[in-house]
Amino acid sequence: MVFRNSRTVAVARGAQRFARRWTSSSRAKSTSPASATSPSGTTPPPPPPPKQRPALLYAGVSALATAGIATYVFKSKVSDAAPMTASFSDLATFLTSSAIPTSLLSRPRYASAKETAQAIAEISAVIGEANVTSSPGEIESHSTNPACTHHPPGEDQHPAAIVLPGSTEDVSAILKICNRYSVPVVPYSAGTSLEGHIYSVRPGGICIDFRRMNAILAVHEDDLDVVVQAGVPYAEINSALAPLGLVLGSDCAPSAQIGGMVATNASGINAVSYGAMKENTIALTAVLADGTVIKTRQRPRKSSAGYNLTGLLVGSEGTLAVVTEATLKIHVKPKVEKVIVAQFKTTRDTTDAVADIFRAGIKPGALELLDDRMMKALNLAHMTTREWLETPSLFIRVGGVNEKVLGEYTKAIKTACDAHACAAFVPARNQAEGEELFLARKNAHYACLDYGYETFGPECRMWGTDVAVPLSRLSYVLEETRKDFDAHGIVSCVLGHVGDGNFHTNIYFLSDQEARVREITDRMVKRGLENEGTCTGEHGVGNGKRGYLELELGPSTVDAMRKLKMAWDPKRILNPDKVFKIDPEDTGF
Repeated sequence: MVFRNSRTVAVARGAQRFARRWTSSSRAKSTSPASATSPSGTTPPPPPPPKQRPALLYAGVSALATAGIATYVFKSKVSDAAPMTASFSDLATFLTSSAIPTSLLSRPRYASAKETAQAIAEISAVIGEANVTSSPGEIESHSTNPACTHHPPGEDQHPAAIVLPGSTEDVSAILKICNRYSVPVVPYSAGTSLEGHIYSVRPGGICIDFRRMNAILAVHEDDLDVVVQAGVPYAEINSALAPLGLVLGSDCAPSAQIGGMVATNASGINAVSYGAMKENTIALTAVLADGTVIKTRQRPRKSSAGYNLTGLLVGSEGTLAVVTEATLKIHVKPKVEKVIVAQFKTTRDTTDAVADIFRAGIKPGALELLDDRMMKALNLAHMTTREWLETPSLFIRVGGVNEKVLGEYTKAIKTACDAHACAAFVPARNQAEGEELFLARKNAHYACLDYGYETFGPECRMWGTDVAVPLSRLSYVLEETRKDFDAHGIVSCVLGHVGDGNFHTNIYFLSDQEARVREITDRMVKRGLENEGTCTGEHGVGNGKRGYLELELGPSTVDAMRKLKMAWDPKRILNPDKVFKIDPEDTGF
C-alpha cells in the first residue's frame, strides 16, 4: 500500500502498532497462570491459537479508511505544486465529528482539461457520440437562464460537454467515469430554476441533460400513483392523466420537468391542497456520485422501513445524487369546480380573508394572491377577457362532489371575504373563464416581463425571488417590503401562493439600480427570516441564496448537511457549490 504523505503514514503505522499490541494482549491472556487450571483443579484443554484476524482486519480497515479519506478529502492539492494544508487534528476531527464546517476541508481537486477530455471520450464510447455534444449553442443554452437576469453566471461558468443519457444504466456509467476523473456534474431538466442551480460554476465539467429520459413508465390508476423518468414535463403527465380524471399534485413553471421539481422540492399553485413535491414523492431511483444505483422505496403509500432517503433527496438540488426515475402520487380531480376572483382594498384584508376561509373548514384547490401592480400587469397584457380592478386580489379555485356542495363552499368563502371589506367578488361565468383566469396566473411571469418592458423600456431587467412566512406574518412582511421598495423608487409586482404564506416578488431595475435592489432584496429575505420564515418557499437555494441558509438554520445544521454531502459525494463532483459551501476558499455569498 502506498500512502501519499507522512501524516497518513503516521496514522496507518499507529493503527498497525495498536493491532500488534491488541494481538499480543490477546495471546498473553490466553496463557496466563490464572487460566492454567479450572476451579475444580482439573487441567482444562489447551486454549485455541490466538485469533489475529480481528486485529489485522482492524489495522487494514483503519489504514484504508485513513488513506482514502486523506486522499479524497484532505489531499488539498489544487495543483501538484500546492502544499498540504490539513493537519492530523483536522483529520481526527473530521472522522469523529457529526457536523463539518468548511474550515476542516481542503479545496476540492477537479479534473484537468486533459482528464476531462479523456472522460468525455469514454462517455461517448458508452452512450454514443450522438448523445454527447459540445456545440456552442448547446453549451450556451445549458449555461444560463434568460429569466435569471439578476444572477448571471460568470464568463467561464459553462460545461465542457452536454451528455444525454437514455437510461438509469447510462447515468450510472457516466457517473462512474466522472467520479474516476473527478469531473464536476450538473444535472439538467428544463433549466427553469431561478437561483443558479444549473450553472457550471466549476469550469470543465459536464451537464447531464435528461431530454431523452422522458417516458411515463407506468400509471397505476387504482393505486393513484405514476412512475416517470426525470425528463418528463409535468404538463405531459397531466395530459395523460386527464382522461382518467386524475392530476399530479405539484405544478410550477409551465415547462418544468420532474427531475428539477424533485431537486428543488417544487410546489406551485396546487400545493395549498396537495402539498409540495416532498408530500407527493413516494419513491426515487437515483445514482450516487460513484455510479451506485439506489431505489429509496417500493410503492406503498406508507413505510417505516429504513431511513427516509426519499425525503433526503427531495430538495437536495442534485448535490447528493442524480435522480433518474420517480414514483409520484396522483389525485382525483374534483367532480365540479368554481373559480372566484375576490378583490380588496389592502393586502392585509386579503390575508385576513384567507385565514377566515381556512378557519371555516374550507380547503381550496388553489388560493393565489396578486397585488395591485400584478393586476395592472395582467390588464396591460390582456391575458383575460375582463378588465380587473387594480387592487390586491385573490384567485380562488374550490372543488366539490356536486353543485350543491360547491354552492355552500362559495357562500362560506364570500362571507369570509365580505368580512374584510371585499370590493368585488366575481365568480367565473363558466368553466372556460375559470381556466382562462388560472392560465393567466400560471403565465403571470410573462405578464410581468411585458409590464417591465412597456413601463421601463427594453433595458429593464427583472429580479424574481421568493420568500415564505407563516400566514399570520405575511401581510406585515409584504407591507414593510412594499414600503422599502417605494422609499427607494423601485417598482415590483407581488404574486404568491398565499395559502402557504409563500410570495414571489418580481423587481424591475436598470443596471445603475442593481446595487440598490440587492440591498432591498437582502432586507426582504432577512425580514422573512426574522418573522419565522424561510429564504425560499419553492425556488430552492442554488448558489444564489447560500448565505441565507446559515442565517435561517444556524451553522451547526448546515455543517451537518455538509457532512452528509461528504459521505455521499466525497470528491464533491455533484452540482458543486450549490446549497452551501464545500470549499474553504470559496468567498462567494
